[in-house]
Amino acid sequence: MSDIDICAAFDSGNIEVLDITGPRARLAIRRDHQSDFFQWFHFRVAGAAARELDLRITGLGASAYPGGWPGYRAVVSHDRRHWARAETDWDKHADGGTLTIRHRPAADIAWFAYFAPYSMERHHDLVARCATAPGVSHRTLGRSLDGQPLDCLEMGDGPRQVWLFARQHPGETMAEWWMEGALASLTDPADPHARSLRAAARLHIVANCNPDGARRGHLRTNAAGVNLNREWHAPTAERSPEVLALRDAMDATGVDFAIDVHGDEAIAAVFMAGFEGVAAATPAQRDAYARFLTILARRTPDFQTKLGYPRAAAGKGNLAMATNQLAHRHGAVSMTLEMPFKDHAALPDPVQGWSPERSMLLGRDCIAALAEWMEG
Repeated sequence: MSDIDICAAFDSGNIEVLDITGPRARLAIRRDHQSDFFQWFHFRVAGAAARELDLRITGLGASAYPGGWPGYRAVVSHDRRHWARAETDWDKHADGGTLTIRHRPAADIAWFAYFAPYSMERHHDLVARCATAPGVSHRTLGRSLDGQPLDCLEMGDGPRQVWLFARQHPGETMAEWWMEGALASLTDPADPHARSLRAAARLHIVANCNPDGARRGHLRTNAAGVNLNREWHAPTAERSPEVLALRDAMDATGVDFAIDVHGDEAIAAVFMAGFEGVAAATPAQRDAYARFLTILARRTPDFQTKLGYPRAAAGKGNLAMATNQLAHRHGAVSMTLEMPFKDHAALPDPVQGWSPERSMLLGRDCIAALAEWMEG
């Protein structure tokens, strides 16, 4: 029996092959460059048609979030357009913690990933498509350490300043799928929510804050191994030019409302994290934040407010994180949106789990909720 071929030498690819025997492989995830973070994987298997693949990713007890593996199922695609969930088992005792993926592909090639990938090529297609839409302008806020542009799309004529930004953590690809849905709404001339919002606000949208990490196949860091969402108190051109460029642009416009879009490994739900621990936050800020959550929960059953992170005590908010820094620095109604790598447990999808399609729909719902929030 011939051995399968496993490759990750492409945009956002990440896997190390330790051993292959026939349709079975023992694998490991490469760490982010100059960092101990690892959890994102993305690779293809060739020579796989009608064979029962047994793919064992080892050493995961030392991964960034080992608590995310129980109940998790890897995603698989034969055409790189539709991503379904593969049979997946977790054994924390085997080989330093092992995730076993079993799948019988119908085609010769199958792709496996931690979540449906969002490539840099798709990112550039998204930017090009939106930048040519009526009323949309584009500017480059700066460059990453690898020299990639930090794209910002802008639209709307209203007085309030809205910033939407995603993929500070590049392996959280559901964040850019969310962006694709939000931008589809905002650039649709027939969408009444988008029309209302664009009349009320000037929107600044950064769909990918960390292009280097995205291309390199990182989970959480940029090309220097820096976690960008711990740099907002004092970003530098040497460590975090992406945050420096974004924060400087925000300082120039001001920020009234902001959503920082992410994904969470362990919690099987969509939820928000706010700025409860920011000492400078006002009661009006807090009320406005609570009102947005109420509107979004009413608009979509994919959002809920019962599950989430523990709230920071008053005065204990970490100002190195974007949401807290923006609430402190600008008096913004700012928040971190988290989507699951697993599924939405309250509304499970046995075929896809949480998916690109649901991420995009949530993006549209957030735009509609924001338009309603603005009216208040």
